[in-house]
Amino acid sequence: MQLEIGTICDGKVSGITNFGAFVSLPGGKTGMVHISEVSNKFIKDIREVLTENQEVKVKVISISEEGKISLSIKQTEKQEERPERPRKPRPPRNADVWQGNKSEPKENMSFEDMMAKFKQVSDEKMTDLKRSKESKHGGGFSRGARKGQNG
Repeated sequence: MQLEIGTICDGKVSGITNFGAFVSLPGGKTGMVHISEVSNKFIKDIREVLTENQEVKVKVISISEEGKISLSIKQTEKQEERPERPRKPRPPRNADVWQGNKSEPKENMSFEDMMAKFKQVSDEKMTDLKRSKESKHGGGFSRGARKGQNG
């Protein structure tokens, strides 16, 4: 049997290490399944999932120039089907800034009107931001003024 990338075949686990398992393949070749390619679930100890001489179905995922064969067990299994969650479309952040006044239809606004509205909303947000920063910093209290009082 000619092994090529994408080939799925049966093999037998011939050795287990901390990082994966060696699998004997048809034709006397041996490939390695890295621990990350054993299952879609996290595996702390590969020995809890695989044992020596266990029959496994593997997929050839790469063959190096030196002839090393990388295999995957998880790619031969059907993916667990998860029900699709219906997603609600989210409005883009700051959508209200770009849409102008929602009571006015966008088609009736000229470019200049939209820019003026954007500038107005932007100025309002900058003012709110400055007020917020001042309130967090104690309303304009400065350490420099205090030094003069202590001297």
